[in-house]
Amino acid sequence: MQIENNRVVSIAYTLKDNDENIIDQSNDGSFCYLHGASNIIPGLESALAGKAAGDELAVSIAPEEGYGTREEDRVQDVPREMFPPEQELEAGMQFHAQSPEGHAVMVTIAKVEGDTITVDGNHPLAGVQLNFVVKIMEIREATAEEIEHGHVHAPGEHEHG
Repeated sequence: MQIENNRVVSIAYTLKDNDENIIDQSNDGSFCYLHGASNIIPGLESALAGKAAGDELAVSIAPEEGYGTREEDRVQDVPREMFPPEQELEAGMQFHAQSPEGHAVMVTIAKVEGDTITVDGNHPLAGVQLNFVVKIMEIREATAEEIEHGHVHAPGEHEHG
């Protein structure tokens, strides 16, 4: 069976940046996704299409096919009072915020200087070349419910929170 839309795929993978730093890893084959449902980054999904269980591949994904390029207009200084007063703030912390259009976005504190907090609305991996080593562990047909919901269900899972 080959990887194609509406199939559940389990993979083992290691993700590194261009400096060989491990960004993420799942070596036990427990990472599953529904192919064709945009559950994983586009570049990796494209690279896996047509592969079979047991196949192994190394693929390098450009930022445009991963988490996007960095957009400097998503970095801005905001006043300290935009955060809860009791909250200790430090670089690297992440918060949910609202974009000017009203969309929920995740922002990361890039810098704290007195009452000025620099926040970055880019994904932490935006602008990063992503280097995957992947082994396809298993492929199966998705259930009708998985296709309808657009994601994989764990065995026995029925409810959505």
